[in-house]
Amino acid sequence: MNISQSSAGLGTVLPLTSFENVLLFLFNVILATAIIFLNVSVFLSIVMNRSLRSENRFMYMLSTCLSDICSGVSYYYVGVLDVRDSYDSPTRTLYIAPTFLGLSYMAILAAQADRYHAVSAPFKYLQRMTRNRTLLVILAYWLYAFLIVAVNNLVTMGVAKKVTGFGTFVANIFTVIIMIGLNVRLFLIAKFQLEREPPSAERDNKRASIYLIIIVAVCFLIAWLPIFLHITACNFAGSTCYTFRNEGSDPLRILPRVNAVLTPLLYIRGSAYITRSTLLSKVWRTQCCKRKSVNPLSVVKKDEAVIFKM
Repeated sequence: MNISQSSAGLGTVLPLTSFENVLLFLFNVILATAIIFLNVSVFLSIVMNRSLRSENRFMYMLSTCLSDICSGVSYYYVGVLDVRDSYDSPTRTLYIAPTFLGLSYMAILAAQADRYHAVSAPFKYLQRMTRNRTLLVILAYWLYAFLIVAVNNLVTMGVAKKVTGFGTFVANIFTVIIMIGLNVRLFLIAKFQLEREPPSAERDNKRASIYLIIIVAVCFLIAWLPIFLHITACNFAGSTCYTFRNEGSDPLRILPRVNAVLTPLLYIRGSAYITRSTLLSKVWRTQCCKRKSVNPLSVVKKDEAVIFKM
């Protein structure tokens, strides 16, 4: 049996007959592993800290991490093996794998709206957006996403293509416009409105959280716009939308997975609360630190609130 064949009869992303193909195979394995490791780290850091769980913005981070963890797990299949995740493909995932990527998109969009509401109308925000309501918002878009999955799997292939093509086009246009608009508005608030407030830890915390979600959203748009436009065009044209052989060899489909690595890194770099309170002291606690009697918390300045500066 050839080493490029799996026990299920699926080959690797490309036949392992050349150095370049082996590199691509290893890259996809490492990418899937990195997605899972980093997102699980951030997820555990938030879950293990009650003060972080009490803030709405960290609930959206939890949602993003959970969907990206599922994306990482699914990428061991769609990225490492020879898989074409299209409607008529025998190796398709029944629209489940791309749904996890879509959930990350909805989580980031919801987090942007949450930050905008929090800084533009803080008193109304405290009254309206309780923790339970925030969880209901998160539950709503998760249920919506899998409702679309169910519909796509219950109707005929032709109807599913039309619904997805139209729905993707409308959703992409409106959500991208909203995301860009919110980014601009949030940047103006952070740059000018917060400057009028007296210096305080709360102001610095607001600014840091705004800059963090802006950078996350910008990176998301850079990684996602190419595949959004490509899939929308293919759905309207009625083609299978595969320029390359499969998922794991298509740069447009690899980019969103790279973003699933970048997002938790930005959360770690941009939130001193995650890094200081749990990640270094509990989740990433190493034997090296114990042997050398190094306190992991000492690498982060006390009461540091602002990481990103613009």
